[in-house]
Amino acid sequence: LLDKMLHKIINLTVRDVRFPTSLDQHGSDAMHTDPDYSAAYVVLDTDSGLTGFGLTFTLGKGTEIVVCAVEALARLVVGKCLQEIVSDFRGFYRLLTSDSQMRWLGPEKGVIHLATAAVLNAVWDLWARTEGKPLWKLLVDMEPKQLVSCIDFRYITDVLTEEEALDLLVKAQEEDQMQKEGYPAYTTSCAWLGYPDEQLKQLCTDALKSGWTRFKVKVGADLEDDVRRCRIIRQMIGPDNTLMIDANQRWDVAEAISWVSKLAEFRPLWIEEPTSPDDILGHAAISKALAPLGIGVATGEQCQNRVMFKQFLQASALQFVQIDSCRLGSVNENLAVLLMAHKFNVPVCPHAGGVGLCELVQHLILFDYICVSADLRNRMCEYVDHLHEHFTCPVVIQDAHYMPPKDPGYSCEMLESTVQRHQYPEGNVWKNMKK
Repeated sequence: LLDKMLHKIINLTVRDVRFPTSLDQHGSDAMHTDPDYSAAYVVLDTDSGLTGFGLTFTLGKGTEIVVCAVEALARLVVGKCLQEIVSDFRGFYRLLTSDSQMRWLGPEKGVIHLATAAVLNAVWDLWARTEGKPLWKLLVDMEPKQLVSCIDFRYITDVLTEEEALDLLVKAQEEDQMQKEGYPAYTTSCAWLGYPDEQLKQLCTDALKSGWTRFKVKVGADLEDDVRRCRIIRQMIGPDNTLMIDANQRWDVAEAISWVSKLAEFRPLWIEEPTSPDDILGHAAISKALAPLGIGVATGEQCQNRVMFKQFLQASALQFVQIDSCRLGSVNENLAVLLMAHKFNVPVCPHAGGVGLCELVQHLILFDYICVSADLRNRMCEYVDHLHEHFTCPVVIQDAHYMPPKDPGYSCEMLESTVQRHQYPEGNVWKNMKK
């Protein structure tokens, strides 16, 4: 019986799963005009019969490269017992990110880090399933010492030490409130850049009827077009609802400042990804210039690791931290960023959408509220309404709030029929499409 509790990982499979979302311009923005929402989808089999599921999100082409990277990491995982991993999770995180040869491919960024996230997401899913808890609850119930022992503090101790992290964690509170009311969400589904005006208006009308009060608009390709579309949305949603704008890295620094200044009349709460996601000082300059207009800067969905988040916070380069459950090294690295953001008093508003990102990140934001921030001011989690039907435990949205998941695990197990149909290039969806 004891051996059964060890859950030895005996196999790792990874598949390239793609959805042709570009056909209807879902997900289109100023930089990514034809995304096919996709995932490198990882399954861990154990000798006890329990399975862990994880993924990392991509936009189609190149998913096969992430799959190769996952396969390169597989040897570090297969043969290990779950117990062995979680009893020194920091050590295991480092094993994956600091292999003396493969580290050269990152370190802790790019394709190899996306692959690390997929593998670790599956390990966390497996752990939550063995405990019979949804992942957010596994985190909430964990002793602070054990939780902190999952974080790699290397390179961030000048901003956050292990001792400080322990002090920042609060005794779980407001869990009942989350169960009753859920976590506030905003929608990006109304205003993808490729949508015509009529569709935009219809989607806004429907969203308002469903109780949405926070809306994000994609901008950045054409200023006149942006002014027109922001005007439509602001008129549709009225003066009191919240509007955010997102340029998906389209501009240089000076261009970002002048472009957003011209959109200031629509009172956006934030401009998201105004410039290169790697330009920390550029974001700081934009933040400083837009502050008098009352517009914050948000970024993070393509922020490579905790070290860059550390610098963004140190440089006052963002007013909203956007974590991503697949860009950073899974839960481990996201915990570090949640704690740093709290120390700097910057609200966390996760990036979601894509395929599986809403399912994953809802767990992190619930944990953040219950054990770290205990604050909902200027906080909300992104939501898009695509592709949830492909998951065994899809997100539940009620009155524009994420309702806490109840099923054990990390919520990213896909239906096997979906995986087979959408596997690239041999699944039926792709076989039947003209290449």
